[in-house]
Amino acid sequence: MRLQTKEEKNKKTALLLVIGIIFIATTLRSPLTSVGPIISHIRDGLAISNILAGFITTIPLLAFAIFSPVVPKIARRFGIELTLFFSIILLAAGIIIRSLGTAPLLFIGTALIGIAISFGNVLLPGLIKLKFPLRIGLLTATYTVSMNLSASIAAGISYPIADNTTYGWQGALGCWAILTIVAALIWLPQINKQKRMSEQVAASPSNKSKSLLSNPLTWTITLCMGLQSLIFYTTAAWIPEIVQSQGVSADKSGWMLSLLQFAQLPITFLTPIIAGRMKDQRILVGIFTIFYIIGFLGLLYGNTAFTFLWMILIGLAGGASFGLVMMFFSLRTRTPMEAADLSGTAQSIGYLFAAIGPVFFGFLHDATASWTMPIILFIVLAILLFASGMHAGRDRFVSTSDE
Repeated sequence: MRLQTKEEKNKKTALLLVIGIIFIATTLRSPLTSVGPIISHIRDGLAISNILAGFITTIPLLAFAIFSPVVPKIARRFGIELTLFFSIILLAAGIIIRSLGTAPLLFIGTALIGIAISFGNVLLPGLIKLKFPLRIGLLTATYTVSMNLSASIAAGISYPIADNTTYGWQGALGCWAILTIVAALIWLPQINKQKRMSEQVAASPSNKSKSLLSNPLTWTITLCMGLQSLIFYTTAAWIPEIVQSQGVSADKSGWMLSLLQFAQLPITFLTPIIAGRMKDQRILVGIFTIFYIIGFLGLLYGNTAFTFLWMILIGLAGGASFGLVMMFFSLRTRTPMEAADLSGTAQSIGYLFAAIGPVFFGFLHDATASWTMPIILFIVLAILLFASGMHAGRDRFVSTSDE
């Protein structure tokens, strides 16, 4: 039997790591997007109010905001690989607890899910920068597409499972624990190969963290993350109702949202690859801003004959802006630890924005009895995203070190 060469072993190890990253990515959105289509089943099954039902989607976003800043500190102590492994176990536990069929366990499990997902959100960009420094664009594209594709599938199959099987809403939510356990098993070999983050940054100056927070670039990237997150989660919450108010039927309005989500997939994959080959990404910021503005102006105009086009444009803009912000965590940092710190800061504030967005837009709609002002606000947000993106897109680093 021919012995494997060192190069073949390295390729096998790298492939196993990539597969592990892909599987972790598939667990980072599916437990969340599976909730929306069956919220009425959950509400009626547990006899809870609409307000409490709304917290099912808000709690994970608040957990992202609260826990994202502490994730890099935990990774320094235990290493990226081991930290990710235990976060996957926590995620599986949260999914199972959430599906046990009582209101208290529903909210406890939901909180655990949000905490667990915050680890993957923050650490994957740093892990990719550490393990694949020459393939950051391709690997970022791969994991973001895996994340969004599983999210779309989860949103599509949760209602049929809840409505057409004996498993009900508990089964529709709980089935994602299987995928999470598989991801944990695939990730298990990485624990023995890990090199602690603390060892990798041992020689780094102690003022690195301070330099990140004192650099305006950190805050413009954070603003980019916050604005694109707010736009994404708010459109996901209100686009169906907006287009229904313009005369689109209820069933077609759901398909319009699906079209928006699927339009994100190809551009989410392409944007990190293209951005990774450019030193200056401002032209990409300009392109997705144009898509956003045309799409939202189309919604404002209200011609339902072209609603599908507005959804595609908004989806393309959303996918491009998300993919580019994910790349900023790697492109604007010098080390994996800096990437994790920047990711933690930006995602903490970004998801806090996202949690506020749907509620504020609903309030604005109720206050004006119209969707005109909310749509105009979408355009304003796109312009602010353009301004912050143009600053973040220049070839610089958040660290002031010249090492």
